[in-house]
Amino acid sequence: MRSAEGPRARARPEGTAVEVAGRRLQLSNLDKVIWPATGTTKGDLVTYYLEVAPAILPHLSGRALTLKRYPDGVEGGSFYEKNCPSHRPGWVPTSSMGGTAYCRAEEPATLVWLANLASVELHPGLGRLPDLGSPTAVVFDLDPGPPAGLMQCCRVALAVRDLLSQLGLHSWAKTSGNKGLQVYAPLNSGATYASTAPFAKAVARLLERRHPDLVLSHQQRAARTGKVLIDWAQNGASRTTVSVYSLRAAARPTVSTPVRWDEVERALGAGDADQLRFDWRAVLRRLESEGELMRPVLELSQELPELG
Repeated sequence: MRSAEGPRARARPEGTAVEVAGRRLQLSNLDKVIWPATGTTKGDLVTYYLEVAPAILPHLSGRALTLKRYPDGVEGGSFYEKNCPSHRPGWVPTSSMGGTAYCRAEEPATLVWLANLASVELHPGLGRLPDLGSPTAVVFDLDPGPPAGLMQCCRVALAVRDLLSQLGLHSWAKTSGNKGLQVYAPLNSGATYASTAPFAKAVARLLERRHPDLVLSHQQRAARTGKVLIDWAQNGASRTTVSVYSLRAAARPTVSTPVRWDEVERALGAGDADQLRFDWRAVLRRLESEGELMRPVLELSQELPELG
């Protein structure tokens, strides 16, 4: 899946001027290395977000966006940026929540502008305009405590999937791009955080009771060893989760990647975590061959069931 409009660029002494779908931007330091282990540059970062724009933008559109920026590369310092920079182009829209004006990404040029700021990771909220107070999905963020890892997350993800299925909910999985997995159950039905957070908490606690040796439902560092935390608290109005197709600031330029359930099962059966690790080039190839696996999360309407 390729961006329909590639950038047209020409060099200037102070940087590179590009045009993306009619928007003119000034880019800088495109040869700066962001991932030292692979020599991946800011130019590659820009290229990836432009190429993946058709897939990622529907998941960002209408949402308040928190940026995680790495101006000195992934081995340097980083910072989260909630307030959209005041020097943003006039065509970059914002949405206000709690006194904060968040950036919104509605077009490929915005992704290029964000990449030029070394915004490696993109973290949207679960609400979408016109109602930012209504989460469009309930999310289960699976975070392993060493020595647990991605294989243990696969076991928990499948348990989450099966329980949701028993409750009448379809769900989709994606890698975190780092060490965990995330399971999304789309709602798109006017749900509120007052209902999604307790629901996610109840699911996490039930699975903790069923699998006490594997699952943890609460943030308690002393209990994390060898278990997978189901971080149900991600279902809060002020919380964000890394976007599908976002790059991650890992040692290599890995991506939060949609995976089919049969891929999760196959990786678990083989005990091979590498089957669920994808860098930016592999993700672009997957889009070409398999299409956008998480599009149903944007489209499917499901009602949150009542839990006794």
